[in-house]
Amino acid sequence: MENFVISIMNQFGYFGMFFLIFIENIFPPIPSEVVLLFGGFMTTYTKLHVALMIIFSTLGSVVGAIVLYYVGKILNKDRLKKLVAGKVGKVLRLKASDIDKADHWFDTKGNKTVFFCRFVPVVRSLISIPAGMSEMPMAKFLLYTTVGSAIWNSVLLIVGNKVGENWKSILGIMDQYSHIVLILLILLFILFLVYFFCFRTKKKKKAN
Repeated sequence: MENFVISIMNQFGYFGMFFLIFIENIFPPIPSEVVLLFGGFMTTYTKLHVALMIIFSTLGSVVGAIVLYYVGKILNKDRLKKLVAGKVGKVLRLKASDIDKADHWFDTKGNKTVFFCRFVPVVRSLISIPAGMSEMPMAKFLLYTTVGSAIWNSVLLIVGNKVGENWKSILGIMDQYSHIVLILLILLFILFLVYFFCFRTKKKKKAN
């Protein structure tokens, strides 16, 4: 994968950056860290400029995010509620009202969520789907996605530019960052599930 990324970047420069970051947003397993750090390194020995690399990478991020936003819009709230009303809902112990609550939460917290998730591996791509499902206004979605993506891309491109040939040494640090963040997210998700089911159990006991 790393060799493929480097080959595309060497051949197509700015457009290679745009293409790879666009694809990375739709298929998270493609490592944006490699693309951005190597892209920063490229600016030290080619005519490519850091500022333009930031612009093209951010455009790739935004276009990729828009694609997933519309995927979420197609998988809208009403379709999810119908899905939950059947066997899937029974297995997952979910109700249509739970979808409404999640949608309401995203309506109130969505702006911050879309922005901060741009700094989280894998999640930075997937967060566009619930944004589309909750029909987050496109203007807001674009604003927070663009700003968050620009910050993330700028940091890695500038780091790649500063460390030069040692850009690969940063990959180890980024791997550790990714693992720590993902572990924290898994723990938070488990805590959320425990709270959710305990809360529902207490409500049922009170109702009885």
